[in-house]
Amino acid sequence: MIKKDHWYKGGVWYALDVETFQDSDGDGTGDFQGLISRLDYLATLGITCVWLLPFYPSPGRDNGYDVLDYYNVDPRLGTLGDFAALVQEAKERGIRVIVDLVVNHTSVQHPWFQEAQRNKNSKYHNYYIWRETKPEESHAAPMFGDEEDDIWSYDEQAEQYYLHRFYSHQPDLNIINPDVQEEIHKIMGFWLALGVAGFRIDAAHILVQNDEQESSAHFYELLEDMRAFVNNHSKDCILLAEATGPPEVIGEFFEDGNRMHMSFNFLLNQYLFHAMALQEAAPLKKGLELLPHTPESCTWLNFLRHHDELTLVDLPKEKQHEIFDAFAPEENMRIYGHGIRRRLAPMLDNNRQKLELIYSLMFSLPGTPLIQYGAEIGMGEDLSLPGRVSVRTGMQWMNIENGGFSTAPSQNLVRPVISDGEFGYEKVSVFAQQQDNHSLLNWMERLIRIRRQCQELGRGVWVVVETGHKAVFAHSCALHKTLVAFHNMSDEPVTVSVPSIMQEAQELIELFNDQTYDTPDDKLVLGPYGYRWFRLSAVMQQSQVIT
Repeated sequence: MIKKDHWYKGGVWYALDVETFQDSDGDGTGDFQGLISRLDYLATLGITCVWLLPFYPSPGRDNGYDVLDYYNVDPRLGTLGDFAALVQEAKERGIRVIVDLVVNHTSVQHPWFQEAQRNKNSKYHNYYIWRETKPEESHAAPMFGDEEDDIWSYDEQAEQYYLHRFYSHQPDLNIINPDVQEEIHKIMGFWLALGVAGFRIDAAHILVQNDEQESSAHFYELLEDMRAFVNNHSKDCILLAEATGPPEVIGEFFEDGNRMHMSFNFLLNQYLFHAMALQEAAPLKKGLELLPHTPESCTWLNFLRHHDELTLVDLPKEKQHEIFDAFAPEENMRIYGHGIRRRLAPMLDNNRQKLELIYSLMFSLPGTPLIQYGAEIGMGEDLSLPGRVSVRTGMQWMNIENGGFSTAPSQNLVRPVISDGEFGYEKVSVFAQQQDNHSLLNWMERLIRIRRQCQELGRGVWVVVETGHKAVFAHSCALHKTLVAFHNMSDEPVTVSVPSIMQEAQELIELFNDQTYDTPDDKLVLGPYGYRWFRLSAVMQQSQVIT
């Protein structure tokens, strides 16, 4: 077994879709060469790992998650050679590349499924889950209930029903079939050979279920086999689970440290937005209390928004509606009955104080921070686009036609670039914000720079610090030094007592804040949506209670 380090516990991640990031040849679609041309921008921003959304050949009915070929790239985006060049160029800039592993399902146009339809005696027929008659009851509802009314569809050619937890054009793979598991290993080995640093396991919580029983042990064995495979074939490859659910379910993906290295922190994300909606710290504390234990080799990937909806599925209905009222008051802003299809900046009314507060929170919480492409400049959404495509518009690089994303005629763009209004490329672009010392982009660069200097935030022991004020959330992270961060969730200035750990510290340095404050004595002042980070020389013990 190859010994690994824990590189994924530090640094800052960036999520992007190649087709909407940068077009290099003027055909209206972003490509790998375009992305390569922007690597210096990502390196300067401070990004250490890029997560690429699916780039495989696909009919394109589900943003590339309907995979047609696991061993190639979409020809619109370039070639395998272009992909290999991207990985190498990124490596030279200290950036790793993570890719999506979409093995819950394939496209109906995948050769495996087409052979399965034609021949029941083919080994590929058992790559999928079939029934002679449609089950009378299913334990699960379709993932996209607004668009699908069942998880079983009849195939005329095979004369059988097949399972699909997502769309009917995405038949589920039979992952307990040893042949399918061998294919998964082959796929992973192929991309590892091209230099990827890990895999985001798409719909991991669905991957460990079937229609008869949930979360069976033999389904989790697949995750352990995947972990063993990457351990034996790479010194730095990691597995990242996209998984929602209650704490006891999410904890299964870590187990004793022999399954996933990381998991998206959906639970904390939902409670964080509830705290923002109420302007109170209690929901955030609750979310942290609910998080399952992470083994020493595991950690969370924290995020605010990414390419999908902001899901609220793990919250009670009344909490969902409180968040809807605050951030998605119109029905067109919501999706699937429990999600929001908006980007962060418009959700927060493009309020700079709120944006800084929530990013300061996310970057200081236990785990590794992830930024969605364009979030660093405060891009908006296009609610005239269908479904989740509303947050997947072209990257806004300059205040020129198509935002500098492409030189193609606007009608030929793979996705529109937002034009006009508060979030149009005429006002919101990388170039414009690089010229403005007080821009959100320059503030984000500073935040990332400070975060990367504070390894205790990604690797240390964390404890909630009680402040006695309902609007103030404070916590500490300790490794070689201790960092204590304070966040005022309300739109009013507040004053709280300085905790004893700060009063007793031999050295106290304020690293980051929203404005100029006096050095704290026995009281600490926070402005509206204010935040302050302090670094101490004292190292906190895990069992220490902070007052």
